[in-house]
Amino acid sequence: MEKINKCFAVHNSCHNTPQGIFTYHQAGFFSCCSIKLNQLVEYIITYSKLPEIVDSTNNFNWYKTKVEDITYDYFEHYNNVNNQLNQLNEFKCNFYHDQQFDDYSTLDYNILPIVEKYFSPSLKIKQIIKLMEIKYKLDYNNICVLFYRGNDKIIETKLSNYDDYLIYANKIMKNNPNVVFLIQSDETEFIQFMTNHFPNSFYFKDEARHIPKCKNTVDRVMFQYNNLFSKYYLAITIIMSKCKYVVCGSGNCSLWIVLYRGHNKNICQYSKEKWYETLEY
Repeated sequence: MEKINKCFAVHNSCHNTPQGIFTYHQAGFFSCCSIKLNQLVEYIITYSKLPEIVDSTNNFNWYKTKVEDITYDYFEHYNNVNNQLNQLNEFKCNFYHDQQFDDYSTLDYNILPIVEKYFSPSLKIKQIIKLMEIKYKLDYNNICVLFYRGNDKIIETKLSNYDDYLIYANKIMKNNPNVVFLIQSDETEFIQFMTNHFPNSFYFKDEARHIPKCKNTVDRVMFQYNNLFSKYYLAITIIMSKCKYVVCGSGNCSLWIVLYRGHNKNICQYSKEKWYETLEY
């Protein structure tokens, strides 16, 4: 619990009571999700029960125009999700927000039932996923994701160079000659670089935003479109989680790819100036 408490020292507007959790966090979409997940773990360990109240009225503030809880625009209501969150008096899970920068093979995957209960996609998000699957003719068993969260992320952590992605992409293609590359990034230059190297690639032209390399984020530059594109981005994250291979950096976006994936197989991850590989052919 020490790491959890340390994490929440910088988010002291987030608090738990015996009745439930109350989240206040102004940041990117998946940062908000990680903070909320952190609180849920803390609550269940502390009280050995599920919270009666999960109040996110002051969460996801970048993605709405008035004070309201928009959680269920994105996620199924937790009361509608029945899963194996049993024996809560014995529940143990070591999760904290800064694990976004850790080697994902070290994650405590005991957290997955909580992810399933509180972060399962809503019907609206499922419909977006289905439409994108049809539009782009997605064959998950034949897709390798090249995911690069750049721009302002460099303020938080060391980023890989583009060339490193080529090493792992070429390695995967050598063992899977028919692989197709899904290129996803908020940096225009990364998309251009990878599409030039891989004719067998595509990216989501209409559903994802990107900007030239800078120390800013699409959420700030294109604030007026955040509500719509955050829904697309949740759908895209779940789509990436379903693909056979993922090459990525470290951060909340990459973390949630792995959490939705449910495991760390076939991942090449850059973390703290080192690459971690779990490829299986």
